[in-house]
Amino acid sequence: MALEMKIPALGESISEVVIAKWLKKDGDYVKMDEVLCELETDKATMELNAEQAGVLKILAEEGAILAIGDVVCSLDTDAKAPAAHASAAPQAAAPQAAGQTTAAPAGGDSYASGHPSPAAAKILAEKGMDAAQVAGTGKDGRITKEDALKAEQAPAAPAAKASTPAAPAAPAAPVGERNQRRERMSQLRKTVARRLVSVKNETAMLTTFNEVNMGPVMELRSRYKDKFKEKYGVGLGFMSFFTRAVCLALQEFPSVNAMIDGDEMILNDFCDISIAVSAPRGLVVPVIRNAEKLGLHEIEAEVGRLAKRARENQLTLEEMTGGTFTITNGGVFGSMLSTPIINAPQSAILGMHNIVERPIALNGEVVIRPVMYIALSYDHRIIDGRESVSFLFRVKEYLEDPARMLIGI
Repeated sequence: MALEMKIPALGESISEVVIAKWLKKDGDYVKMDEVLCELETDKATMELNAEQAGVLKILAEEGAILAIGDVVCSLDTDAKAPAAHASAAPQAAAPQAAGQTTAAPAGGDSYASGHPSPAAAKILAEKGMDAAQVAGTGKDGRITKEDALKAEQAPAAPAAKASTPAAPAAPAAPVGERNQRRERMSQLRKTVARRLVSVKNETAMLTTFNEVNMGPVMELRSRYKDKFKEKYGVGLGFMSFFTRAVCLALQEFPSVNAMIDGDEMILNDFCDISIAVSAPRGLVVPVIRNAEKLGLHEIEAEVGRLAKRARENQLTLEEMTGGTFTITNGGVFGSMLSTPIINAPQSAILGMHNIVERPIALNGEVVIRPVMYIALSYDHRIIDGRESVSFLFRVKEYLEDPARMLIGI
């Protein structure tokens, strides 16, 4: 009987998976609960196990995208287990005939005398060596990975003297290791790549810049951070100040908080702020809902909660969709200046950068202050230059006079 193996339900927010890697071959006999393949979603990688024992027939190749419930393979449960899966047969008493080699057992990781394991074969191929040049130390003379690593190319025999001129010497090989490897892009990475290319091709993206004297925010933070932590149980960081400043500026310049849908503009009277977070599997952008109604401590708590879930790969699709504006902070990695790419279908993104002491003119004097460069990338189809520059300047004003944004003027 042919038993169909289907893609199981993997969560409410997951509708499709990618066949990342087959661990068994077509025609292999597999036991119940053996891992057949790895399934990859935009959130995690998981395994598909055999529901019964039988012979495997693969119906979806590696890289195929399948929906939940699609058939990925079938198992012939009536097939008999081959000798490799049954009890080992007694060794034949008769010696081998001269020149006869022992065949490798079906299945498993065994190889005949003088044959390399897959890992050893790969190493020998990289060295340009033949297996016949290597003496195996494994069971029954098999070539192990260690044998391949220790093997050295035998010196070539001296060539017979020829009447023709000797060929020019080959250029010296580069010194040091020059290894390469290929890795399949994760579904998340492919999704991010596809969206970024789409944004570059389908929007009229432009970036405007400004600089912020971070001294006032840093002074306020230094003065109250201990009491803030004691009262609210969360640290007072820069992200809450930027989120608050952005929300106030978005309410003043609503087109920066809007998006295009066909021939229409969608204007939002709320601020769902997406915060770019670097997670183990790549960049994710969880959303702080109705950030315009939150206090600094509530923003800090939400940022901390979402960042923790991102690091643990626990973010749901709902937590990463629906934002109206994005903030990304390359400064934590030392970035001085960048042109961030819009997080579609949004129309603008604010880039934060590192804080460096720089000379600036203040009240007619040159003074040293902690300065951050900020960048606003925006879709010029929906946001005019006047609005984009005015929005960024308003963010600068709020940050350089934080008491103003705290009292909402």
